[in-house]
Amino acid sequence: MKKHICLVILIISALTLTSCASGNINASFNKKNYPRVDGSTATIPLSENIAGKLLSMTPEESKQFIKHNTTHNAYVNLIEGKADIIFVTEPSIEELDLAKKAGIELEVVPVVKEAFVFLVNKENPVDTISVKQLQDIYQGKIKSWRELGGPDKEIIPYQRPDNSGSQTNMLNMVMKGLNIMDAPKELKPAEMSGLIEVIAAYDNSDKAIGYSVYYFANSMYNKETIKFVKVDGIEPNNETIKSGEYPFTSAYYAVLKKTEIEDSSARRLLAWVLSDDGQKLAEQSGYVPLR
Repeated sequence: MKKHICLVILIISALTLTSCASGNINASFNKKNYPRVDGSTATIPLSENIAGKLLSMTPEESKQFIKHNTTHNAYVNLIEGKADIIFVTEPSIEELDLAKKAGIELEVVPVVKEAFVFLVNKENPVDTISVKQLQDIYQGKIKSWRELGGPDKEIIPYQRPDNSGSQTNMLNMVMKGLNIMDAPKELKPAEMSGLIEVIAAYDNSDKAIGYSVYYFANSMYNKETIKFVKVDGIEPNNETIKSGEYPFTSAYYAVLKKTEIEDSSARRLLAWVLSDDGQKLAEQSGYVPLR
């Protein structure tokens, strides 16, 4: 199933980018014909800036106009017909099942590059961890930072709730079919900001590890007391994400129903985001463009 999803994404991406790169997109929008947009927390600035550009809104006006309900709720709203297009991470197995039960096929198109990153407190001397070590930590096989060259202290591995975008990334990109260990509720903060806060806190300075998406942790909720862990010696940054050198490079996707008509407002919005003008706006907003 996962391989099939990736194949569909790549095909749609190649076709769409070829047709839209020139930027000659009829993007005539107003508040009445603008599609109903939803999405994840980390794509709020993207949606707000797109609406601000296409509807000539001030930042405050676009903030009031755009409402994102987090990744899983955005998928539910799309499936239930309460949203026309959503900007999110890839769908989880449960979200694909929800769509299948509703008789809906999802069209999943990458719009900007992203990365899945691991965070520790700056007080922690460990700077790089291998993919295998990360898998072992979250299977409960590595339990002390001493095994990674750090202090002889217990590793506190934070996770995110099921169906959150970052948890789906963790399962698909890092664990890849391996069983992730169960975690008590207190080690699964409901919000990405909550996870970053516990890692940034003094009490967890040399014990905690957690994960997030690069844009959120670097631009939306950056804390001075956290650092990104290098994975297999490669630091996540705009250059390594754009080149794909960083191991956990991913994307944010525009998702819509495959039955969405060709000239719908949702498809015209997607075409504009993939155009040169749209990609330039995404980069100006702090995201890593596709090209």
